[in-house]
Amino acid sequence: MRGMIERFGVLPDDVDQLKALALDALARAALLETQARSNKIDAEALRSQTLSLTAKVEDLTQTNAAAKAEIDRLTSIIMTLRRDRFGKRSEKLGADEAEQQSFVFEEVETGLAAIATRLAAKADAKPRKTSPDKPRFPSHLERVEVILEPEVPPGFEGKERVRIGQEESVRLDVVRARFRLIVTIRPKYVYKEPVAIVQAPAPEHIVEAGLPTEALLAHVAVSKYADGLPLYRQEAIYARDSVELSRSLMAQWMGAVGYHFEPLAAYVLARIREAERIFADETTLPTLNPGAGKTKTSWLWAYARDDRPFGGAGPPMVAYRYEDSRSGDCAARHLGDYRGILQCDGYAGYRKLSSAPQANGLRLAGCWAHLRRRFFDLHVNGESLVATATVERMKHLWAVEDKVRGQPPEARLAARKATSADIVRALFDLWERELPRISGKSKLAEAIRYARSHRTVLERFLEDGRVEIDSNIVERAIRPQTITRKNSLFAGSAGGGRTWASIATMLQTCKMNGVDSQAWAKQTLERIANRWPNKDIEALMPWNFKPAE
Repeated sequence: MRGMIERFGVLPDDVDQLKALALDALARAALLETQARSNKIDAEALRSQTLSLTAKVEDLTQTNAAAKAEIDRLTSIIMTLRRDRFGKRSEKLGADEAEQQSFVFEEVETGLAAIATRLAAKADAKPRKTSPDKPRFPSHLERVEVILEPEVPPGFEGKERVRIGQEESVRLDVVRARFRLIVTIRPKYVYKEPVAIVQAPAPEHIVEAGLPTEALLAHVAVSKYADGLPLYRQEAIYARDSVELSRSLMAQWMGAVGYHFEPLAAYVLARIREAERIFADETTLPTLNPGAGKTKTSWLWAYARDDRPFGGAGPPMVAYRYEDSRSGDCAARHLGDYRGILQCDGYAGYRKLSSAPQANGLRLAGCWAHLRRRFFDLHVNGESLVATATVERMKHLWAVEDKVRGQPPEARLAARKATSADIVRALFDLWERELPRISGKSKLAEAIRYARSHRTVLERFLEDGRVEIDSNIVERAIRPQTITRKNSLFAGSAGGGRTWASIATMLQTCKMNGVDSQAWAKQTLERIANRWPNKDIEALMPWNFKPAE
């Protein structure tokens, strides 16, 4: 009591004044209590915010560390691939390796994009502004416009507004392939005077009285023979739409397509034989041996024509032929009386053609890429300094070819005589010096002997500007078939192999000419079904394809 008197001084005797002092004291006490509680809450909020920010910083630190480690790993992969591709031990012509590298680059790019997305999400980054450059898409794509009108603000209902502009964004969409039923109705009418019954004729189809339209046949064929999608996988894909198409049924359809494409494929081969220089190659095909339950080795022969490297105007094309044998007699039968330049690897079956009595001027041209691979295997393993020197010198041959590609034969030949001839001469001099010094059973000796025995055909490109330094044109044409050759197991017979060869001939020729293979196949099958005249077969060729309007 004494403390309060000392704090407030002399207390008044008036009751009302005492009540006022008491109320003021209570108000002060309540304010102090509120301030104390508020300070405590602020402290707790600050402590919570601090902990949250600390956790976020730790999370960002870990995310950045993980991202840096992943970026370092991906960068290391990129550097390794670049060394393999551009370094001194580069084998630029290894097609399979190039494909594998492209797969790795895809995964690297995917990984980097995932890291960027993760970092952007963690950093609460602002939305990026769209590029002022509008994306360019082909004109045939369907354009669907979605207009988003703004809501009318309160108080503006019914008032006039003026459109002053718009912002437009373009995104690429996809609609899954849809099945549909084409119902053809042919009304039948009768006339009384005179009596007659009329009805439109039934339309012609590739599969008579069958289910598929020519568009469906084209889709299945391209999926199997161009995209490497076997029929059993297509069967499962179509089942997702509750459309039951058995692989055996689709196989029958492909037999019909192959039958109608066979004359077209034969025509392509005939056009190839008209060329001044053609390419040849062959690869194995595992085919079911009926009755044995096992596979047997068959062969897919490929013949390609591409005059563009020496400035020719003829369209590029490829023809495949299925055979049970790799005998040179197969090539002789395929090429008939061809008298031009045949560019190929060192297979003896081709050499037999040029030495046959009926050759009448057929000349072989060798492939330096095949020779180079023999030395490259030794070089990349560090087994031979001679192999390394060989690969290094050969690089200059392809450098010359890069400069003269597409030029007339005369210009190509002049450049080769000015530079490549000396390189080739120096290479053979090197091999002649080294061969007596090494073991005759070594891989290096084997590679040198191969070069010596094929010297005439290897030097052909120094004599004729139409000749290529390698046969990569036909190798690129045959590679898609080697990737998808498991499909041949579903044929189960030579007939299936011949069907595959005929269909693949046309679809790969479409690809070489930059033509939509499915659009071409649909249009061509429809034309054939409607009895397209044989004399106009040239108009059916992929290089003459014009999309229907």
